Amino acid sequence: MESVAPKVTVVVPTYNERDNLPKIVELLAALAIPNLHVLVVDDNSPDGTGEVADTLAQSGPIPVGVLHRTVKDGLGRAYVAGMSRALSEGADIVIQMDADLSHPTEAIPRMVETLTTTDAAVVLGSRYVAGGAVASDWPWHRKALSAWANFYVNAILRLRVKDATAGFKAWHADTLRAIDVEGVQSNGYAFQVEMNYRVVQRGMTIAEVPIRFEERTDGVSKMSLAVQLESARVPWKLRFSRDAAQPSRVRG
Repeated sequence: MESVAPKVTVVVPTYNERDNLPKIVELLAALAIPNLHVLVVDDNSPDGTGEVADTLAQSGPIPVGVLHRTVKDGLGRAYVAGMSRALSEGADIVIQMDADLSHPTEAIPRMVETLTTTDAAVVLGSRYVAGGAVASDWPWHRKALSAWANFYVNAILRLRVKDATAGFKAWHADTLRAIDVEGVQSNGYAFQVEMNYRVVQRGMTIAEVPIRFEERTDGVSKMSLAVQLESARVPWKLRFSRDAAQPSRVRG
């Protein structure tokens, strides 16, 4: 009897990404990964991204689901909603990736392979391990800010990963349940750090595979001052929370 391929759900939060979304779905379809699904989490985009997602759900090249949210309350909340829906719909592996084409879809097969053939609880698409890179057109101050953010987070939380703020990840469904994804409080980019910290607290393994991060070509960045301030505050909040960190194993 032929075994059924694990259900892989790619969760893609969107806000004003009507031009990028069809491109992402086509790129994902081209990977030819068995049992691959896409779940679009749209925060009531005024540019009609939600309607584009509904069209793709009807006639896209791979199965596409759509979660329409009426309130735009941040990237973290959108991911929590999408991951929770993916788990409830039977996903075995959940991929989180942004809708701005900055995350290379061609890295997904290696991320899934690493997740399924090692003891990794989560696999990060990493800009800072050997073979990884940030966008060549990033100005020096943005490269410096990114490097500093990773140093800052690791100095406080001792995550011992090269790309602590990475937003491109492959998760075992059981990992998301173990870290209680629905209980994650952070928003914005601090969400990525809190998710990693919850993995580390439980002594689970984080693996990293190299990616080349690209700058978005369409649309505008969602980074705001409030997001930056939260990202600076959250590591300290986690560090002094009542939950004591447990030993972890991290592999680059």
